[in-house]
Amino acid sequence: MLRAHEARQLLDSIKTDSIVGLRDRAIIVLMCYTFARVSAVVRMEVSDYYENGHRWWIRLHEKGGKRHEVPTHHNAEEYLHAYLDTAGIRDQAKSPLFRSVDKQKKITVNAMTRADVLRMVKRRALEAGLPSSTCCHTFRATGITAYLENGGTIENAQAIAAHESPRTTKLYDRTGDEVTLDEVERIDI
Repeated sequence: MLRAHEARQLLDSIKTDSIVGLRDRAIIVLMCYTFARVSAVVRMEVSDYYENGHRWWIRLHEKGGKRHEVPTHHNAEEYLHAYLDTAGIRDQAKSPLFRSVDKQKKITVNAMTRADVLRMVKRRALEAGLPSSTCCHTFRATGITAYLENGGTIENAQAIAAHESPRTTKLYDRTGDEVTLDEVERIDI
């Protein structure tokens, strides 16, 4: 898990002067704000990011064929729009949202794979000076913990993460992992 400031450090370290940087930032922010599994992210089509009223929504195709929809956080919305505008793929509804690039760094019609995203996350984390253990699943725990630290409920985190049980969601909650000096000072010998 990354702390919120480390996730922000990672996002801010990504240069956005290319389609690759915009795509990578959009993928990472999407995993952070939707608690999405990487498999759901790479399965997304352009039409899975859609406007409903005045809000943009994300449709995720989760394990077991479940479809899960969540509103888009304003930061994720900004990053997704930047990526889509540069990629020029908004009108390609039934095509992959997150695409691989060729040797000339041009976007292709092929979806990224889970392995592609993992390699990207590892490279980006290393470049940002973050732990080598950072992986795609890191962002699920990062997002859930940040949400709970900011007053969110375990029940709503469960709904956002599309977990069947709050016990599963609780496994991702790292809010109680840090032992504070006040707690250590309780040891009165």
